Amino acid sequence: MMDDYADWEGAYLARMLNTAPDWTVKTASAQKVIHSIGGFTTQMDYQIDQIPSECALLVLIGGNSWAVNNEPLKQLITSRLHTDQPVAAICGAVDYLARNGLLNQYKHTGNAQYLWRDYRAYQNQNGFLAQQTVWDRNLVTANGTAVLDFTEATLKMIRFKSAEQVHQDVDLYRLGFYEYCQKYGNPFV
Repeated sequence: MMDDYADWEGAYLARMLNTAPDWTVKTASAQKVIHSIGGFTTQMDYQIDQIPSECALLVLIGGNSWAVNNEPLKQLITSRLHTDQPVAAICGAVDYLARNGLLNQYKHTGNAQYLWRDYRAYQNQNGFLAQQTVWDRNLVTANGTAVLDFTEATLKMIRFKSAEQVHQDVDLYRLGFYEYCQKYGNPFV
């Protein structure tokens, strides 16, 4: 995460992962303490260069500070993408991937492709899909309005549960409690 991060973009995903017995959500940044757009102060668990190699999923949350030049971050993402380790990026984090040429081998989406027209390293205009979320191999990308689709695609990418169960779990937030109960039954009984 970066300072001025979009705290809502990872909330559903973090909640679902962190309540599973075999997952633990940890935070990382270039700074020890960061602040969200929504006003949350967040103490980091790791600095970028301290992220354990056995990290099962790297999630890049969007926000207003992704116009950063950070070589350890770029190397971390590049390494994970090249070794087929899961990466999920939303909103401004996708802009960072585009600016650094990290989308060139993937189908992808983002907030708007025209924002990347001056990024010399971005060489995959035909790989852009005008969709809320795109999952291609070990990378999920999403625009900033796709929080639930991002959560669902990321959980499916890591095979968190069956695709049907992931969809149903995310539907609780997509539909709301009462409509969810009508469709699937009460999840809390």
